[in-house]
Amino acid sequence: MLKKIMLVVTVAVLLAAVANLIAQDENNEPASPQTQRQRGVMGRGDRGMRRGPGRFAPGGADASLIVSSPMPKTEQEKKILDVLDDMDKNQRRGMMNVPVEDGRLLRLLTETVGAKHVIEIGTSNGYSGIWFCLALRKTGGKLTTYEIDARRASLARENFKRAGVDKMVTLVEGDAHETVKKLKEPIDVVFIDADKEGYPDYLNKLLPLVRPGGLILAHNINMMRGGRGSGIQDYVNAVTTNPDLETVFYLQGGGVSVTLKKR
Repeated sequence: MLKKIMLVVTVAVLLAAVANLIAQDENNEPASPQTQRQRGVMGRGDRGMRRGPGRFAPGGADASLIVSSPMPKTEQEKKILDVLDDMDKNQRRGMMNVPVEDGRLLRLLTETVGAKHVIEIGTSNGYSGIWFCLALRKTGGKLTTYEIDARRASLARENFKRAGVDKMVTLVEGDAHETVKKLKEPIDVVFIDADKEGYPDYLNKLLPLVRPGGLILAHNINMMRGGRGSGIQDYVNAVTTNPDLETVFYLQGGGVSVTLKKR
């Protein structure tokens, strides 16, 4: 299982790295949005998902790498991807959503472990939660997500409903440091993407409920660079010094740590 997870993370790193390279022109300046669209990749100012087959990166050593885009297998999946695309284009501002690449990684990891119960700390407008639901609709699982801001929680409920995944989601409003104490059932995947100083506390409270073979994912791990994010640094120390855990880091995009609770 660990080999599978590490393979998924490695592929995601390659995808993000190639997209980054293609989004720059020969003199190392960012390509124009029009050029980015023609190349079929996402630049910094054009975060919408590009549908279609995998594309070869042009020229030289990069020609052997492929940039892919989400492709719906069914009409239901297309509906969900369309909602995600719309949210990415029209709701991202001020919502602190994960990048598209990170959302795809969440979906891949969740489906890989066959998750039945995902816990998300930090719902925002429901963007990452819907990526989880893409996997959960296939595993027969459910999402329990926590949000402290009432406005964002209300928007998330609307987005879950229009994506058609609201029946598999329980949204809990309030301070997650307190509300997660009510959790009793086993957890397959935890995703922490909320107050950075609180990461160690969320880990301590949720780790006992994570099943052996389950995953703990944390976002914005990049923030500990340059002396920022002491809570994240404490979290990283915790997941890399516990012999019951195995952690790898995907530092492209928003920065995701992937921790396996060993069997």
